[in-house]
Amino acid sequence: MTSVIRKYKFFYVKPLFKIFAKFEFTNIVCTSLDKSFDDFEYCYLKSVNRSYKYLSIKVKLFKTPITKLKVHAVLFKRYNGYRPFMFNVTLDACRFLNNTKRNPLASYFMVFLKPYSNVYHTCPFDHDLIVEKLDVRYVNHQVTKVLPFPEGSYLLETNWIAYDIKRAVVKIYSTLS
Repeated sequence: MTSVIRKYKFFYVKPLFKIFAKFEFTNIVCTSLDKSFDDFEYCYLKSVNRSYKYLSIKVKLFKTPITKLKVHAVLFKRYNGYRPFMFNVTLDACRFLNNTKRNPLASYFMVFLKPYSNVYHTCPFDHDLIVEKLDVRYVNHQVTKVLPFPEGSYLLETNWIAYDIKRAVVKIYSTLS
């Protein structure tokens, strides 16, 4: 009986194509629930060309300074209708902004806003809140490279609560393909 030993050569095959994910804003809906407290001056998506799209929001605050602010955020994924997907949290924004390392999930989403917004400071808020030209390429990097999300259609709904009264709702619709 003889045993046959076969030698295999393993080699690396360079892929013919790369697979990558693409994030895209599809819609934004901003609703002020108390027009005497706040109102949206603008809330829109703008598509400059095929590759440059951005989101802009400006909220005018009428009763400043705001010293007590909470944000209730829910991420939905579309299956047969939108269903809660990853988180459903309420965050005391003033406490969080005093120590941003306290909540890793909120810190991850604050990274989205930091270069594009004037919200990144401790309470009180005594000025209008602005998110200006949040670039879709920057968000794409965050949701595909930093913390990869699965493909699908998403809805990020944020409820803004000041002094324990719901004041505004912002819904951001997006797709990841």
